[in-house]
Amino acid sequence: MLHIRLKCLIIFLLGFFTLSAQAVDRADRLIEFQYQVHVPALKAEDLPLVIMVPLAPSNEQQSVLARSIESSPRQTITGSEVRKEPTYGNEFWAWTINSPRSEPTTVTFRYKVLRHFHSAGPWQAATKHDYKPGEKAPYQRFLEADTRVPIEGELISKLRKEIPKTAITPVQKARAIYDYVVDNMEYKKVGTGWGNGDTYWACSQKYGNCTDFHALLTSMARAEGIPAKFAIGFSIPTDKPQGDIPGYHCWLELYLPQLAWMPVDASEAKKHPEQRELLFGNHPADRIEFSIGRDLKLPGMQAEPLNYFIYPHVEKRGKAVQDLVKTRFTYRILKKEGGKA
Repeated sequence: MLHIRLKCLIIFLLGFFTLSAQAVDRADRLIEFQYQVHVPALKAEDLPLVIMVPLAPSNEQQSVLARSIESSPRQTITGSEVRKEPTYGNEFWAWTINSPRSEPTTVTFRYKVLRHFHSAGPWQAATKHDYKPGEKAPYQRFLEADTRVPIEGELISKLRKEIPKTAITPVQKARAIYDYVVDNMEYKKVGTGWGNGDTYWACSQKYGNCTDFHALLTSMARAEGIPAKFAIGFSIPTDKPQGDIPGYHCWLELYLPQLAWMPVDASEAKKHPEQRELLFGNHPADRIEFSIGRDLKLPGMQAEPLNYFIYPHVEKRGKAVQDLVKTRFTYRILKKEGGKA
């Protein structure tokens, strides 16, 4: 017991001095974000065509102050509506096209979002606590397996043995799992197979992008009884005021005693070792969230559930199609509030 307490103290001191030694950017950011969908000219044989686009929500981490939907050439977008996915409450815009269109159309979703510095507080002080009876009950879905994210079986049993026996409480286990993923995974995009958020891939290949990092972390956390919430959106660069964004970014929140939903980002911690301590318990205001969860069945879709939902889902005559529509994502930082601590 003394050994465990000493280790917790060391972890606390290391985390404290590491964060104290570097400037932590706690500023909120007011961001203008554009999500563009380019739809080609459509013939009768392309119809009906259904396009579903995720919508950024307001939550504790961000406030959507304004949102507009515009089309070019300017015309009324008939047959469109906002719908809600039932399992996680993700909102999305659905457009059903039933008539041929002689020219391409660009649909632009314009946002003004105030993104907050998201922190769970001093996690080190919660390392001795366990869950209260019934505390995890509202978050049962975040304890269950996803198609590519198992929580039991031979693989999971092997992974659980990698957690140090000294990690006893949920917070201690969460930190040990985070460290294991950061230490054992490599961030790279080589060949095919990465980017599906697949725990089996992560374990066998030991590399991938943010989805693979966080699939592994999710499997290990849920197997230990720690609710894990997958979130996906876009990283917002902080080193220049505006520009294009090449693609998505995803991260996790872990529900822990005394801390509630605690943000973690293992893939960014791997890419930026100097932020390893920061990204266990904090998310800077360098991202915009669009949806949560895996295996999403959107109302009105006929295809198989979505692995995750960040790019437009398109169905042509009831079948999912890829690469029919093109996307572009741009941002502009309007204002920075707060500062470094």
